Amino acid sequence: MNDKLHDECGVFGIFTPGADTEEARNLSRIVYYGIYSLQHRGQESAGIAVQQEGTLNLHRGMGLVADVFSDSVLETLTGTSAIGHVRYSTAGSSNIANAQPLLGQSRLGPMAIAHNGNLVNATIIRDLLEDAGVIFQTSSDSEVILNLIARGAKYGLERALWDAVRAIQGSFSITLLTRDALIAIRDPNGIRPLVIGMRNDSYVVASETCALDTVGAEFIRDVEPGEIVVINDDGLRSMKQSERTHLMTCSFEYIYFSRPDSVIDGVDVYESRLRAGRRLYEESHVDADIVSGVPDSGVVAATGYSEISGIPYAMTLIKNKYVGRSFIAPSQELRERAVSVKLNVLKSTVKGKRIILIDDSIVRGTTSRKLVQLLRSAGAREVHFRVASPPVAFPCYFGLDTPSRSELAGSRGLREIQEMIGADSLAYLSTTGLLESLSTTQNFCTGCFTGVYPVAAPLEQEKEHLEHAART
Repeated sequence: MNDKLHDECGVFGIFTPGADTEEARNLSRIVYYGIYSLQHRGQESAGIAVQQEGTLNLHRGMGLVADVFSDSVLETLTGTSAIGHVRYSTAGSSNIANAQPLLGQSRLGPMAIAHNGNLVNATIIRDLLEDAGVIFQTSSDSEVILNLIARGAKYGLERALWDAVRAIQGSFSITLLTRDALIAIRDPNGIRPLVIGMRNDSYVVASETCALDTVGAEFIRDVEPGEIVVINDDGLRSMKQSERTHLMTCSFEYIYFSRPDSVIDGVDVYESRLRAGRRLYEESHVDADIVSGVPDSGVVAATGYSEISGIPYAMTLIKNKYVGRSFIAPSQELRERAVSVKLNVLKSTVKGKRIILIDDSIVRGTTSRKLVQLLRSAGAREVHFRVASPPVAFPCYFGLDTPSRSELAGSRGLREIQEMIGADSLAYLSTTGLLESLSTTQNFCTGCFTGVYPVAAPLEQEKEHLEHAART
């Protein structure tokens, strides 16, 4: 019913200078609006953990932010620092036990973690920790990180953080809350985004800059790859790895996941989508009467395509705003019509027209086929499908819920995909075109397009290091 790469998660955190500040008095509401603005990154569960006088209080639940938190609940979440989380399960099943933030205890006191991303070696570390007697309460790889930090607590917080970060591999943007600090951590490749802002005298960290804008915080900078940022009463302190760090932000952050009003690692998401649409025209122009975008993520690229081609942009598909990312379909007939429930055709715009329909990506191809059928049924004379990214041909291991390679349409030939979706023509943006639409100076993860990943699965010869990290 939603043939897209699913969002991963969103994290948010704030540290205020004291209980007498305006931020402290409105702490839970600031976090509420922060994770509300990140709702597009996960709709399965939401949670907030708050620190008050050395104690961490937690409230979390299944569903959207507005469903999990009421005004009366927010009234109980008082304190001087907090983290929040919205989740889509990429590792671990969808249930309340896996909802975040996760809360744990260590020699350093209580800790809460909110994590965006996915570890490629979580299973190995989990097995080693279980062999050492650690009991897990969830199936989330975020609990693996929390237990690694807790087991190293006897050496102090800084050493525990470094040992944990050196042991884990994959993608991770983390907010960690202790009784006296807010900590932000980003993986050595910077695959998942994480930014720092300032609201009055309070520090704010978030997955995207749109969350800073929502709560009235000023953007300071991105958390750098491999950086650990510790925020406490002494201010902000940065600890960085001196080697093996290389910025390779996930390209799908710009194609689909991030809100268009965000700026990720210096690249404006909206502008990058416009450039992708313009480049798509240069690579695969075709005569048509109108250009249209699949709501919402294909609209900006379609605007760019229209601008450079001179072909007018027109709405052809209307989105039902009140249908979430998933909904109940009580019969097989309605399940088959799921796309029609979410999207309907403007027949007066479509009838008799040659249409260029632009989407951000094709995953399985089932939704693309339905959209082409809807336009043809409404009287479209031709439907030319254009995709503002390369073919998704490989699974992602870094926080995106992708099907197996055999289920991905991009693993097939172009003509076969075109016939499968029923379009008059089909073209994708090239990998070169995508990278040039993002930046001419940065590198990006394109593993789902090329099969070349910034992080490989852990090799057997690394197991000894992991065993040592788990013990310490």
